[in-house]
Amino acid sequence: MKTLLLSAAVLAAAIMPTAASAQAVPAAVIAVVDLERVTASCNACKTANAALTSQVNALKTRQQTLAAPLSTEGQALEAAGKALNGKAPDAALQARAKAYQTKLQQAQQEMARQEEQIRRNQAYIQKQIGDKLGPIYQQVMTRRGANVLLEAGTTLASSNSVDVTNDVLAGLNSALPTIATTAPATQQPQGR
Repeated sequence: MKTLLLSAAVLAAAIMPTAASAQAVPAAVIAVVDLERVTASCNACKTANAALTSQVNALKTRQQTLAAPLSTEGQALEAAGKALNGKAPDAALQARAKAYQTKLQQAQQEMARQEEQIRRNQAYIQKQIGDKLGPIYQQVMTRRGANVLLEAGTTLASSNSVDVTNDVLAGLNSALPTIATTAPATQQPQGR
């Protein structure tokens, strides 16, 4: 019995270091990337940002184009309403007011659709960039021997020797030569 217990204890001692070493975590080899610089500096990103800026400027121009005549018409209706001195508006003024409300609602709906399209375009651009960055991170980490990659904005300080921003930027420029700046149309639910 003693021999059996002694053999079991020796066997357990021989197995324990193996089990403990299997659970050891490798030392962290950290790399840092400045994602803000990557997404602002990549070639396709610059082109996409210029396209988005153009879309936003076109929206502002359209908004001004719609607002000017509506403002003038609204002021004229307001003046006509004040001129009534509390009397009920005639049918012609009521029709003008109703037409004005319809135009105003149509303008608001148009602006909302265009704003939503710009938001969708922006999200689509970010998705395309994000889809390419994941594999690039892994490639850069493998090439540089890192097992942790941090965004530069989340670190208090780091050495230039751990900065892989240029590697990630070069990888993104290579993997993403162009970015589509118009999101695909949304699928409408099919009714029965």
